[in-house]
Amino acid sequence: MLEVLRTARSLGLPDWWVCAGFVRSKIWDTLHGFAERTPLADVDVVYFDPGCLDEDAEKELERKLDALMPGVPWSVKNQARMHVVNDNPPYSSSVDAISKFPETVTALGLALDVDDRIILTAPCGIEDVVNMTVRPTPLFARPELAAVYERRIAKKDWQRTWYRVRVEMPAT
Repeated sequence: MLEVLRTARSLGLPDWWVCAGFVRSKIWDTLHGFAERTPLADVDVVYFDPGCLDEDAEKELERKLDALMPGVPWSVKNQARMHVVNDNPPYSSSVDAISKFPETVTALGLALDVDDRIILTAPCGIEDVVNMTVRPTPLFARPELAAVYERRIAKKDWQRTWYRVRVEMPAT
């Protein structure tokens, strides 16, 4: 994990984080006593650069990361443009965007400072991920987004891998 964080940091991106499943899955793997890390569908790197909203720039960053650390399923997204994709008001930062991920257990990010100290952002707290309780973030708890959350939960099927995980559905 530290190598992934160092590789992401090497790009020098503004307001960058490695987030979502990269963090959540490691916590759940540890809490379940798994000897090996659960394979990741992707490693999400987010950053915030309102000066460059070109999606092609993100693809170029993925290529750079792949050259530095091949075999990692990198996914890079500039959160300064993702509000359009997600049909939300503009985000003010990467942490603001992370707070609007669908689940509290996914609204997590890690970064490294210049001294290799790990920085955690958890805009919805860490209680849910530590207690293995999946629930929607405040944005996805709204009735108009409940169906989106429910479809995502069904698709992810986290309980198949992590049997101690409990899923809560929003009140409709």
